[in-house]
Amino acid sequence: MSDLFLYVEDDETSRRVLAFIMTRIMGIANFVSFEDSDNFLERLRGLPQIPRVIFLDIRVRPYNGYEMLKLIRQEPRYQPVPVVAITATVMSSDVEQLREAGFDGLIGKPIRQQMFPELLNKILHGEPVWIVT
Repeated sequence: MSDLFLYVEDDETSRRVLAFIMTRIMGIANFVSFEDSDNFLERLRGLPQIPRVIFLDIRVRPYNGYEMLKLIRQEPRYQPVPVVAITATVMSSDVEQLREAGFDGLIGKPIRQQMFPELLNKILHGEPVWIVT
């Protein structure tokens, strides 16, 4: 079974963009997106395997990205999974807040198709990715 990647994002266009990049451009077959964070933990547990990387929008409801990260980190089986914030409005103070909260990286929106494959490769190799666009 190939690696599974999860993206929690309430903006349909953003979900489509990342799905296109990952499935069509990068050839990743196992890409799942949640359109909101309702019943997040139950839905995460219901996936067929533990995601290789979890991408979280910060401003999503009912749980925001920080709250979802806390839920993920409380579950021992998900603790090693890299969790990367994907958000549109980012200030330098936000980057520090995301780091302190325990995010493994940040990719600012809009997601750049040319840059994303390299960023994902870095994430998969444990390298920090903090990109504000």
